[in-house]
Amino acid sequence: MSDLSRRQFLLASASGAALSSAPALSYAADASATPKRGGTLVATWGGLEPQALFVPAGGGNSPFFTSTKFYERLLKLGTDLKFHPVLAESVEPAKDFLSYTVKLRKGVKWHDGQPFTSADLVFTVLQYWKPISVGVPLAGLNAAEATDEHTVVLRFTQTISEFAFKSILAGVGGLVIPKHIYEKGDIATNAANNSPVGTGPYKYKEWVRGSHVELVRNDAYWAPGQPYLDRLIIRWWRDPASRSAAFEAGELHLAVFNPFPPPEIERLVKTGKFVAETGGYQNATWQTYLHFNTKNEVTSKVEVRRALLQAINRKFIADTVYFKYAEPGIGPVRPSNELFFNADIPTYPFDPEKAKKLLDEAGYPVKNGSRFTVKVLAPAWFEENVKTGNYIKQALTDIGVKVDLITPDRATSLKLLFTDYDFDIGLTNNGTPLELVPEVTMLYTTDGIIKGAAFRNNSRYSNPKLDEVVTHLAREVNYEKRKALAHEFARIANTDVPLLPLVVNRSTTVASKKVHNHSNAANYTGESWGDLWIDS
Repeated sequence: MSDLSRRQFLLASASGAALSSAPALSYAADASATPKRGGTLVATWGGLEPQALFVPAGGGNSPFFTSTKFYERLLKLGTDLKFHPVLAESVEPAKDFLSYTVKLRKGVKWHDGQPFTSADLVFTVLQYWKPISVGVPLAGLNAAEATDEHTVVLRFTQTISEFAFKSILAGVGGLVIPKHIYEKGDIATNAANNSPVGTGPYKYKEWVRGSHVELVRNDAYWAPGQPYLDRLIIRWWRDPASRSAAFEAGELHLAVFNPFPPPEIERLVKTGKFVAETGGYQNATWQTYLHFNTKNEVTSKVEVRRALLQAINRKFIADTVYFKYAEPGIGPVRPSNELFFNADIPTYPFDPEKAKKLLDEAGYPVKNGSRFTVKVLAPAWFEENVKTGNYIKQALTDIGVKVDLITPDRATSLKLLFTDYDFDIGLTNNGTPLELVPEVTMLYTTDGIIKGAAFRNNSRYSNPKLDEVVTHLAREVNYEKRKALAHEFARIANTDVPLLPLVVNRSTTVASKKVHNHSNAANYTGESWGDLWIDS
């Protein structure tokens, strides 16, 4: 970590673990007992069933949750906020940061018995990471050379920060896929996306649509003794009440990413049979965003976007919809990110009278009972989105704006938001890591506009100046210069406000006390869970 001190990293990341105003819960994750082999564990998350088990372009947390139980990355970020080896034994930069040498773990096999080699990584880097899953940070990559069966050298025409590069390898876009499966046809539509062949601790068995996916132990897994479980069932329930009931009935053992509202979490913990844990989200702080469609007539005007934001009370949403387990959003960099956060950016505090005045000045006075009509899309994949959508409808109505509110299911929402762009104002939810490039920046950059790719720049906002800043942010290796570029990125983003985080959430995992070794990574939802075990 040559461009950022360990102390700075630890300081920055530790602060992201909790929100100061949130009520206290009882947290307990027991990692001291001796692991037991065997058993079936049923897990879920706080959202709905994915559109595919693996979505190469991303697709949100639902496919990320499932795909990471099959596919693995080169590195992982632990709760100690250090990078740890997974499929890589080491990743070392050259002195000039124009190349990185990756030493791969030996003896690893894909689930179909084929050996995992440097050819798989070269294919993944050039055919998957650079064109599909990572984007801008790898724009300067001009070669991936396999020097032997387990060594790959990645060469760049521009420098790339070691912290940013290793964050990519440990991030949501860094999964390694098998060349012998994906070199045939289009990666995005490959049949293996719904029956993955990975290197992970669990092998795909079956997907019962509308219910669950069943995974079984990979007996040839590279980590000695792992996985401990015989079977891992990922099951989906449509509403939080059914998840809670499943816990009490013993049908569910582990639920990540806010499976139900905090009062219900507190009730379950008080039974003495369950624990709640906020660890495991340091590198995946959850935010709820409001996106403006910058190609639609009214919301294309920055004056209108600024005015509408001032009509929305983000603290009310945090306190009421999220039971104070959230804080108002400020800008693209979350406040707990002390590496890159800067409060000195344009903000839009709740002031409905000012909102009315700004809309009058923008040429939208009230006529015949309203100023204009906007279509607000609040995806129903979280019930909090529906509640937030209803609040926004009321808040905008109060300043004379007519609102057509729709709350579609997950599949319809994804299509309307990211393929058809059929909305004026849309809500989404994203996990944000400490490193800004690419997960945060691609929500704003021109290269993030990819029709049909979920959780990218669906505002279709494009600003060459911001693109240039992000390009430099990806290449810069000096931490202080990177911080200055991050501040400039946030200033431009909040001046134009094509989108804005409404709230920064506090995420929680709930587990039966029979479950051990959970919540032990900085983004636990996306870990492979080979070390997870359960009391019989």
